[in-house]
Amino acid sequence: MLQASAYIAAGMAKRPSLHVLIAAPRGFCAGVDRAIQIVELALERFGPPVYVRHEIVHNRFVVDRLKVMGAIFVDELDEVPDDRPVVFSAHGVPKSVPANARDRNLSFVDATCPLVSKVHRQAERLIAHGLHILFIGHAGHPEVIGTFGQVPDGSMTLVETIDDALGVHVAAPDSVAFLTQTTLSVDDTAAIVEALKARFPAIRAPRSEDICYATSNRQAAVKAIAPRCDRMLVIGAPNSSNSLRLAEVAERLNVPSKLIERASNIDWEWLGQPATLGVAAGASAPELLVREVIDALKERFDVVEEEAAHIPERMVFKLPRELVA
Repeated sequence: MLQASAYIAAGMAKRPSLHVLIAAPRGFCAGVDRAIQIVELALERFGPPVYVRHEIVHNRFVVDRLKVMGAIFVDELDEVPDDRPVVFSAHGVPKSVPANARDRNLSFVDATCPLVSKVHRQAERLIAHGLHILFIGHAGHPEVIGTFGQVPDGSMTLVETIDDALGVHVAAPDSVAFLTQTTLSVDDTAAIVEALKARFPAIRAPRSEDICYATSNRQAAVKAIAPRCDRMLVIGAPNSSNSLRLAEVAERLNVPSKLIERASNIDWEWLGQPATLGVAAGASAPELLVREVIDALKERFDVVEEEAAHIPERMVFKLPRELVA
């Protein structure tokens, strides 16, 4: 027994040291937490199955867990039976979707993040004032599709890059406003906004920042720790805009970064033996996956964890009355 213990101790001693610097804040934001709760409450209230149009949030672990509980994820409303409820994802939907649900007398719950809904209402107000909207975002993202679906066709133009900003044409240059997707790169968006302001001096800006607090905070957290790191792991889905931006932030600071969905996706050969590894998580990645990654690292390294100092997030969004009444 003593020999075995000595052998294990010797094996542990051979493990390379690794300082793991964990970004904070990280993981679930208030909008993601609310959306997941909405699906859980809908399952309690209506019983399974409950249908969900598109992924409720962009995270496979979360989606798979809800599937086990009885959620069925579909691409379009016509896949939902007439007698079952449907939840709309946190990214928001075009106005035509709830309208179609009402036409079919479907029970539905809207889990759109309130910060995305705020952008929707801004778009409506700007169009009502006769302005053309230049919308900064990524083509094909559900949030962009949902926002464009709030206003008449042709009243909004997508701007993805600085080149787009420099080349976009509008019929009335003095009657222009801009809005943005909530999960963009803070730095990229600032550069695009400056290009738009240079081209359209009268352009109207949003009353407040459209990029959500959680996206901004997580990017700031990565910027704070990246200079101390040799490598960075970002936990999040490949279709998660805010998670992709975190990896980009680290790369721009010359820190090699990998986006992974969970511990099983770690490329150990790429990781090598860094002295300090940064770990961050997108706004739709649960803390459970962060701990899973740390545990996997501990199997190969003598890990010392450090959580970066941060300002706590206290944002909480109310749940729909129909589910909590």
